[in-house]
Amino acid sequence: MLTIQNYVRAQSLQQAYDLNQKKSSRILGGMMWLKMQNNTVNTAIDLCDLGLGAIEETAETFSIGAMVTLRQLETHPGLNAYTRGAMARAVESIVGVQFRNMATVGGSIFGRFGFSDVLTIFLAMDTQVELFGAGKIPLEQFAEMPQDRDLLVRLIVKKRPGRFVYQSMRNTRTDLPVLTCAAAELDGAHRVVIGARPARAMVLRDEEGLLRESIDLSSAHTFAVWVAGHTPTGSNVRGSAAYRTRLARVLTERALLELGEPQQGGSEDGD
Repeated sequence: MLTIQNYVRAQSLQQAYDLNQKKSSRILGGMMWLKMQNNTVNTAIDLCDLGLGAIEETAETFSIGAMVTLRQLETHPGLNAYTRGAMARAVESIVGVQFRNMATVGGSIFGRFGFSDVLTIFLAMDTQVELFGAGKIPLEQFAEMPQDRDLLVRLIVKKRPGRFVYQSMRNTRTDLPVLTCAAAELDGAHRVVIGARPARAMVLRDEEGLLRESIDLSSAHTFAVWVAGHTPTGSNVRGSAAYRTRLARVLTERALLELGEPQQGGSEDGD
């Protein structure tokens, strides 16, 4: 059971940051994972009054506040048009609509959970995190950092010309994933992100240019084999390391072949 001794609705980012410097304090977020812990929290910090619950779209970027819910990601027309429905596809199997209406982007990204679909899809894009203390840093760099007491303010996604595909393998529809895979082409360069290894998602780039000329059965298979061979995997209750390695190849190949299909226009619902 989670026990909260003091509850504070922060009135500024500075106040939230200062309160969070104590190890006994916690940022609440959507409380979807936090409430399942057997722990005592001295000060629970609520960010709901700080205006971080919106997705702001400009011609160049998406600015996504830390309190934006996964359901907002799933249903945002601009994000899903830009990603050809990959954003909705990445989150649609996370538990259920009620859960996604509460779970926040900030909780998913700052937690850097190995099983995170959210981290996987955002690593496929040109994404920065804005931290109150450390400022703006690339999400890929942030994903490799250890946990600290900084405060995640928002994500910033640059609208670089690109295409995106999302794949995952689950033992049951709403379970945590056995493996996640996002494939992207950004300004002509290809990358694949593999998550739920079961460690944190990692980015693998086509530095040899295997996909530069075209994505077909041969090039997709060759790069997928390379990805599987360069992705460290482990075992847990959902699958063995060997199974995950095989899934990395299969999902990468599927994602690349889908990525290589002629573009028929954006999808806003992930179907």
